[in-house]
Amino acid sequence: MSVGDRGVAEMSELRAKFEQLDLPETLGGFTRGCAELHGDRIVGNWFDEGKTLTYRELDQAAERLAAGLVEIGVRKGTHVAVMLPNVSAFPITWIALGLIGAVMVPVNIAYTGDEISFVVNDSDAQFMIVDAEFAATARAMPRRPAMLADPNIIVRGDAPDGTRSWEKLAGRSAQKFEAPTPVYRSDLLNLQYTSGTTGFPKGCMLSHDYWMLIAHSAAFFRGRGGEVRNVLIWAPFFYMDPMWQFLMTMALGGTAIVARRMSLSHFYGWLKDYRIHYCIFPEPALKQLPPGPADKELSLKYVSIYGWRAEARREVEERFGVTAREGYGMTEIGGGAIVPPSADHMAYVRTCGLASPFRELKIVDENGMETPVGEIGELWVAGRALLWGYYKRPEANAESFRGRWFRTGDLFRRDENGYYFIVGRIKDMIKRGGENIAANEVEAALRDLPEIEEAAVIPVPDPLRREEVKAYLKLRGGLTKLDVPPDKVFAHCETRLAKFKIPRYLAYVDDFPRTPSRKIQKKVLIASAEDLRAEAYDRQDGCWR
Repeated sequence: MSVGDRGVAEMSELRAKFEQLDLPETLGGFTRGCAELHGDRIVGNWFDEGKTLTYRELDQAAERLAAGLVEIGVRKGTHVAVMLPNVSAFPITWIALGLIGAVMVPVNIAYTGDEISFVVNDSDAQFMIVDAEFAATARAMPRRPAMLADPNIIVRGDAPDGTRSWEKLAGRSAQKFEAPTPVYRSDLLNLQYTSGTTGFPKGCMLSHDYWMLIAHSAAFFRGRGGEVRNVLIWAPFFYMDPMWQFLMTMALGGTAIVARRMSLSHFYGWLKDYRIHYCIFPEPALKQLPPGPADKELSLKYVSIYGWRAEARREVEERFGVTAREGYGMTEIGGGAIVPPSADHMAYVRTCGLASPFRELKIVDENGMETPVGEIGELWVAGRALLWGYYKRPEANAESFRGRWFRTGDLFRRDENGYYFIVGRIKDMIKRGGENIAANEVEAALRDLPEIEEAAVIPVPDPLRREEVKAYLKLRGGLTKLDVPPDKVFAHCETRLAKFKIPRYLAYVDDFPRTPSRKIQKKVLIASAEDLRAEAYDRQDGCWR
């Protein structure tokens, strides 16, 4: 077998083996099965909270909470917004809702009142579970749905008068919970809001089967034959990655070590102190600890990397003796592609790998025809347990689906051996530190400032966060940047956008490069300067570049 083919045969064999497995039907059933199998083994350690749970304790806590939620009116199909940080209450709540057959709507804890209002209204949330730290912001949302009166708001921590206490609902006497209505693998489990490829956030309708497939596939490919047990989770749980990582850990019979928030300065300490075997490894963390004897103190076996430089890929494998592999996924499809473990020859190039189990991939041109090998086109995906569609978005669904195929909006090419390479994005999206930021959402917020006539938002490459947000502003006639200084613009943004969406860089223009139809040509803006930070105001450093 040629070097170029190495990994392809392995992937074909692994796919066939995985696709023969009987996966658990539902989240609740999976949790119960894990409790029976692993009992008093620790499933999660929330070290910032000072809290651990065994598999049995997690299952029992979820059953008690499920019983309490049913008593106050949560039923199968009820939409429940959940605004919790990285605490043990998050997976307990998710599993409890899954046991009932209810639907979780995760809410970003960085959201402003306007953004919370959009999500809970758009999702038709009937109940809300929120941490006490964010309860005031949530209750003060400008357009609170009628169903979200205070009795339907459940607060973890000190519950304000009129609201309910999460601890009291979860503190019922232990009993085996039976759902009033049966729950099936095809039932809806999450309304996962994502900016996707364009526009304001859209709710991805994700089933129990979606989560069982992504979790067990991740365990199958990253578990290293039972070597991976301790999994570090550092991203916020309201995103999909920490959720599948937690379920992956359960599928491995391991322990999830959960950080309240990411800290590059503490990252190596976590890896060492908790004997971490697997994590998503951020490239900037390599710079936090120079190579040396401390490298041998780590227990890493496998790390996921995304978009790394070739030099960094080599460094992480050589320093820590790990398997470092890239992949491709998105909220809408779960896992799409992964580089197989034996494909060492592909480890140092920026390939997303080969098609994951239960996934068919093809690259098509503007007419929907498959492109020849090596040519660039849009990636389409088909297979088991994709999103049902976007909640209440018939236009977006019509645009995103072609029969059984989902259009990712990402540009790819494929080599002669079937390896996929991401080239870019069709739509206007900025990816900042794991966050998807729709440019037109930021532009709409900027245009709400009366002095701004037009705004154009673009990505700026950044070594730490991959991309930062830059906004070009065209002011109304007669105004200058002295009339509308950066501080005024940023203060305005703080009332309308989460902090991670607020532009880091600001530049002022007299006009924009335009197409004949007067559309702003962002490609020209991006190509107009070798350094997009030059002559822009830097919010982080508080100075003009």
